[in-house]
Formats: sequence, structure tokens, C-alpha cells
Amino acid sequence: METPKWTDGLNEEDLAFLKQFMLSSGSLKELARIYGISYPTVRLRLDRLIEKVKVLDRGQDASDFDRLLRTLYIDGKLDAGTLRTVTAAHRKEMEKKT
Repeated sequence: METPKWTDGLNEEDLAFLKQFMLSSGSLKELARIYGISYPTVRLRLDRLIEKVKVLDRGQDASDFDRLLRTLYIDGKLDAGTLRTVTAAHRKEMEKKT
């Protein structure tokens, strides 16, 4: 079975941001101008995207469920406490099956 590419886990918004980043030659100032947002906001968005790529790139080290939870956390859709709670519950459930 082929390991999924890290790009497969990126949503359309992530891919559009990555494309703009490349087209602006990596200039965060230019991205801020294009998107009409502040430089720190662009920096935060890029930092979150970098973390997401790291999680997705470690695909062979984690389950699909774990990668999904971590990307939801990185996207701000889960808080840290919820991530820990759900991860712990999932781990216990998996241990019961073995």
C-alpha cells in the first residue's frame, strides 16, 4: 500500500495559501498585502501550515485518526484539552482491541 502524500491532507484553502506563497517568492509582506491582513497574521497562518505539513509528512508514524485529530487542532477546530481527551480515549479503545 502506498503512503499518502502530505499534500493529500491539505484543504483547498491551505493549497491556495501555499500557491500564493510560492508565487510571491516567499514574501510574507507580499502575502499580507494580497490577503489584506497583517504580517503577524500571515506568519501565524504559515506557522500553522508548517505544523500541519509536519504532521501529515509523518504519516507512517501515526494512524489516520491521529493525523486527523492533529490537523483539526492545528486548524484551530479542536482545543488542546479536547485533543488530549479524544486521543486518550481512542488509545484506550485500541488497547482493548489488542
